[in-house]
Amino acid sequence: MFSLIISIGAIAQPLMRISPEKAGFDANRLMNADRVINESISKGDIPGAVLAVVRDDKMVYIKAYGNKSVYPTVEKMETATIFDLASVSKCLGTTLSFMQLVEQGKVRLTDNVAMYIKGFKGYVDTLTGKTIDIRIVDLMTHSSGLPAYANIDELMAKYGAPSPEALMDYISTCKRDFKPTTNFQYSCLNFITLQNILQNITGMKLCDYAKQNVYDVLGLKNTFYNPDEAYFKNIAPTEKQKDGTVLLGKVHDPLARIFNFGNSGNAGLFSNAEDMAVIAAALMNGGEYNGKRILGKLTVETMISIPPGFEHLGRALGWDLYSSYASNNGNLFPYGKTYGHTGYTGTSIVIDPVDKVAVILLTNRVHPEDKGSVVRLRALVANAVAGAIIK
Repeated sequence: MFSLIISIGAIAQPLMRISPEKAGFDANRLMNADRVINESISKGDIPGAVLAVVRDDKMVYIKAYGNKSVYPTVEKMETATIFDLASVSKCLGTTLSFMQLVEQGKVRLTDNVAMYIKGFKGYVDTLTGKTIDIRIVDLMTHSSGLPAYANIDELMAKYGAPSPEALMDYISTCKRDFKPTTNFQYSCLNFITLQNILQNITGMKLCDYAKQNVYDVLGLKNTFYNPDEAYFKNIAPTEKQKDGTVLLGKVHDPLARIFNFGNSGNAGLFSNAEDMAVIAAALMNGGEYNGKRILGKLTVETMISIPPGFEHLGRALGWDLYSSYASNNGNLFPYGKTYGHTGYTGTSIVIDPVDKVAVILLTNRVHPEDKGSVVRLRALVANAVAGAIIK
C-alpha cells in the first residue's frame, strides 16, 4: 500500500513536459549544465544531483546524475528522489505560509514581533538607551539583528532538555547584534521566530499549516516535514553520524532536528524536483497553478520585491535577490529581479520572473561527510541554463 502511494505521489500534479526547443532553449547549450554537474561529481564535491528547468508552467528539462547514496550502500540518483531542503524551507515553507497570513489581514509586515511573542525583546540602543522594536519585515529580510544561530550545547546547559518553547525563550531574550534594518545577517533564528508567530496566530504547527494550505492545495505528495518512514527509500541521505549511521528522513539542521523536532521555520522541509517545479510554476504565474491558488498576484509581487528602505540589503521577503548569499543566481539572469534561495545540504532554487524560468538544483553535498561544496556549481548551472535561452 505504501509503495503504491509513493508511486502515485511521484507523478502527482506534474508539470507538462515539453522539449527545450519548444520552450525557447537551445538543447545543445542546455547540455552544458550536464557537463558541469558531472564534473562536480567526478571531483567528489557531491555524490549526485537532480536538475529541473521550468519555463512558465512547463517542465523543460529534468535529469538525475550520479548517486543519491554512497554509504553504507551505493544507490543511483533518480529524478523522483526526495531531498532535505535545509534552508530552502525558509522560502518554500515558512515564507509561503506566512504571506498567506499577510494577505488574509491577520498580520502586518510592520507589526512588532512582541505583539505575537510574549517577552520578545527589541534592540536597546547603547547610546540613547531607547528600545527599538524588531518587526516582522526585519525578520523576513534578515535585518533584525538576531544572532545567526544558537549553540546547541549552551542551550542544553541552560534549559536542560530540548524543547521548542526553550528555543523560543532563548531567541526572545538573547543579545541583539545590531540595530534593526541597519545591516544584513542571515539568521535561522529569524525564521524560527516567524514559525512561532504563525503558530500563535493560527493555532497550528507550521508543518501542518503548510501541508494543508500550500502543498495539499497544489496536489503535492512528496513535500512535507518529518516524512513518514514509507518515504525513506526515496529520500537522499545526508551526513554520516558518529555511530556510523546516516541521517535519513530526519532534518540535518541541528536546531530544527534537536530542539524543534523537525517542525521548524529555518529547516525541516523535504521535497523533490517535480513538486518544487509546481511551486515555481505557481509563483511565476502570480500564485496559481492548474486552477489552484496559494497566493494572490500582488502578494507574490510584494514577496519577491525588496521592501522600500531595504535596498542596501538585497533581500526580499524570505527570498534573496542580490545579497552576499545570492551567488546561486549566476551572472546572466536579470540582476535585481531574479530571486532564489539555497540550503546547507546542497539544495537551491532560482527563479527569473522576467523570462519565467526556474532552475532547481538538488544535491546532498553533506553525504556522507560534510565536505562537499556547491557554491560555484550553483552559479555555473544557472549560467548554463540562462545561456541556453534563445527566445
